Amino acid sequence: MSRSPRPQLMPDPDRRRLLGGAAGMLLLSVLPTGAHAATPTIVAVRMWPADAYTRVTLESDAPLSFKQFLLKNPNRLVVDLEGVELNGELQSLAGKLTADDPYIQQLRAGRFKPGVVRVVIDLKTEIKPQVFTLPPVGDYRNRLVIDLYPLVQNDPLLAFLDEQQTAASAPAAVAAAPAPAPATPPNKPQVVERGDLKVDRLVTVVLDPGHGGEDPGAVGPGGNHEKTVVLQIAKRLRALLEKEPNIRVVMTRDGDFFVPLGTRVRKARAAKADLFVSIHADAFTRPDANGSSVFALSERGATSTAAKWLAQTQNDADLIGGVKIDTKDIHLARTLMDLTQTATINDSLKLGKVMLGELGNINRLHKAQVEQAGFAVLKSPDIPSVLVETAFISNPAEERKLISDDYQQQMAAALHQGIKRYFAANPPPPRTKIAQG
Repeated sequence: MSRSPRPQLMPDPDRRRLLGGAAGMLLLSVLPTGAHAATPTIVAVRMWPADAYTRVTLESDAPLSFKQFLLKNPNRLVVDLEGVELNGELQSLAGKLTADDPYIQQLRAGRFKPGVVRVVIDLKTEIKPQVFTLPPVGDYRNRLVIDLYPLVQNDPLLAFLDEQQTAASAPAAVAAAPAPAPATPPNKPQVVERGDLKVDRLVTVVLDPGHGGEDPGAVGPGGNHEKTVVLQIAKRLRALLEKEPNIRVVMTRDGDFFVPLGTRVRKARAAKADLFVSIHADAFTRPDANGSSVFALSERGATSTAAKWLAQTQNDADLIGGVKIDTKDIHLARTLMDLTQTATINDSLKLGKVMLGELGNINRLHKAQVEQAGFAVLKSPDIPSVLVETAFISNPAEERKLISDDYQQQMAAALHQGIKRYFAANPPPPRTKIAQG
């Protein structure tokens, strides 16, 4: 897409309304800590469009101060960056917009007044913005994150979770009213027709490609990102599983966008998952580390130093990907940190053992047994959950395998067989009876 010309945001009368005082204006000001903050310079801008939400990230060498407000007719989000000068990075924002972005029609950045750069985002629909700052972490410096969530959520699982959260935060008087019948999670099939094939129980497998969006995961010596290869493997696995007559598949992400760890768990529970498989591509400080591994949750600490280190790096995904922390999330965080039921962990270990048996047919096993550690993404108390490290992307030879179509398909086939073997030996308990064809 061609880059838009440098915007002239003033003195158009319509633009003057952006100064303040507009009816219905939502205004938020966030100031950096410290009275003598350094003058920030924007060093990078990035965009991550997805159906669930679009993210715009502005990275700077010092903390940013900003103000934001929404305007209607047409719908716009305005973000004023204070103490910032317009530079080439900011001017490149318009050129990063793609025509298929679900929420942004146009965006531009221009000098509003001395020391203030105004970013104007023209919207395709009404949105619920989240604008927040993040401190430096990993390879990132200070970040200002602009998340554009649709007012009406397109992702059915996220819409269902939003409804649950709204109900949970309702005033006590409202909450005391007679409760309606429990909502059925979206996309939960009640009747399944597969020709003349008789199916007694439809099972749900949730596939969780690790990382995404702002969080690339591990990066191989050839520059390949973990988030990319695990999504490709997950899509191949989904295609194989969907050929089974009694399995439906839900993915925590099906594109290059960031999903917080807690949201991944909540999606699985909302989908009434029977299994949760998180797919990753390992990295280690030594480039010669190699092999595939399977991990389950532990109630009593990690089974090895390496497992503990890996769990910590994976649990840092929310810091790297960028999550706005809300005090309303405290109850959820406590729920996720509760000790998982012993029975569920035992089922997870059974699944992991079967997975290892299949993985050993296509790759060396880094560990011959299922390892355990405190992985946040495995902390659903009632869903058998494993984390599969498909190979070490930090190893040059394994990185080449991970980006190859052949290895990705072999990995998907091994995980497919592992899931089938697990269900054959451990059929899920009855839940919803579905029609006999």
